[in-house]
Order: sequence, then C-alpha cells, then structure tokens
Amino acid sequence: MFKRRTPKSYLRMLADWVYPKGGWGRAISYVLHRLRRLPDPPHRISRGVAAGVFVCFTPFFGLHFFLAAILAFLMQGNLVAALLATFFGNPLTFPIIAAVSLEMGNWMLGTDHSLPLPQVFDSFALASGQLWRNFQAIFTPEVAHWDQLARFYVQVFWPYLVGGLIPGVVSGVIAYMLTRPAVAAYQRGRIKRLKLRYQKRIAAGAATKPTKS
Repeated sequence: MFKRRTPKSYLRMLADWVYPKGGWGRAISYVLHRLRRLPDPPHRISRGVAAGVFVCFTPFFGLHFFLAAILAFLMQGNLVAALLATFFGNPLTFPIIAAVSLEMGNWMLGTDHSLPLPQVFDSFALASGQLWRNFQAIFTPEVAHWDQLARFYVQVFWPYLVGGLIPGVVSGVIAYMLTRPAVAAYQRGRIKRLKLRYQKRIAAGAATKPTKS
C-alpha cells in the first residue's frame, strides 16, 4: 500500500545522492528540522550528532550508518540523530574530508603516499572489486589476488583511518557544541508555544461557555 508505484532505479538513487531532489539547501533544511524535533534531551541529540559527524571521517564507506549507530549507542546518544548526522558526509564534503584525512595521516605516519583525489576514489573502487572477486573465488576455481587490496591498504586506507581521527574528533566536538544549545533553545521555544496555545484554547472555551442566569 505504501510502496512506490514505480520503484526508483539505481541510477536515480545515485543521482539523488549526488544532488537531492529539491537541491542541497532543501535537504539540509530537512535534516536540521528533523534534528530539532527529535523527542530526546538536547545532550543525547547532540551526542548522536557528534557520533554521526565523526564517522564521516573514517574510510568505512557503506558502513557509516552502522558505525554511527554503534558509536551513538556507546555514547548514550540519540540513534536517529546519529544517522541524520552522517549526512555531513556527502558528495560536496567527501573530497575535502578525504584530502584532509589523507594529508594528516601521511604526516602522522611519516609516509609519502599522497595520491590525487581521483586516484584515491579509483583505489576504493578497485579494492572493492577485488574483494568481491576474491569472495567469489571461494566458490569457484578462480584464484584470489590481493595486490590491489594491499596497495589500497598501504596508500589509502591506513593513512585515511589514522589521519581522520583528529579532524573527526574536532568536527564531532564542534557539532556537539553547536547542536546542544540550538536544540535546547528550540525545545524551550516549542514548549512555550504549546503552553501559550493551550492557554488560548482554555480562554476561548471559557469565553464561549454559557453563563447561568
């Protein structure tokens, strides 16, 4: 009953991920609106946001939702807020996140494996493809190969993982500090508006109530 009559194609879903329907401004407004209206104390919502923002700086693409939920659970944060906050990692910010994390990682490890961003994303694709083929090799006569995965681990994954820790923590803390007062102010204002609406309704009911003669 509630399913789409014509399911989205994979191409359409990819296009919506790169450029959401209605534009990025509308998508960001929707996420902020959902965060403000979550039925949880501000400190729990802001912890969830911090968890979601932090995992965006990890190289575990495809697992950010799962990792954000686990981290929010460990931090006693709001799970929905954590999932919404993974929106921080999107096609507009991922190139910046990847560049900062890799540069930081290579500097911390004392290595020189700097790659242009297009090659970084190509490395993710090649490593994922080889991993899938190696999995298929378990059930077929094909021979597993690990050269692309080994190169990916040394040049991309490990520097990305190490280098993303500091900017991830810093961004998570900033997200926490910005979200908590904003959510608290919104919730106080909403409670005030609801009380005012209730008082007006009571007053209107009293005004229309017939008086005894």
